[in-house]
Amino acid sequence: MSFITSARYFFEKHGYDVSSRLADRLGMRATNVRLFFIYITFFTAGLSFAIYLTIAFWLKLKDMVYTKRSSVFDL
Repeated sequence: MSFITSARYFFEKHGYDVSSRLADRLGMRATNVRLFFIYITFFTAGLSFAIYLTIAFWLKLKDMVYTKRSSVFDL
């Protein structure tokens, strides 16, 4: 297996699910959101990749906060 194929497989399996969660929130298809990120990355020379990573960070942080407080008594 080549490096590119294994890297693609890793990111597809362990991705941050930013585009799918954003698509669910907006009521769109995840493929359209992914295409938007790809097109805007080429247009802005990588700026949207930084935005994507920022959104991934905030979603991960939000998941960590909400999983810690599973009960009312945990407050």
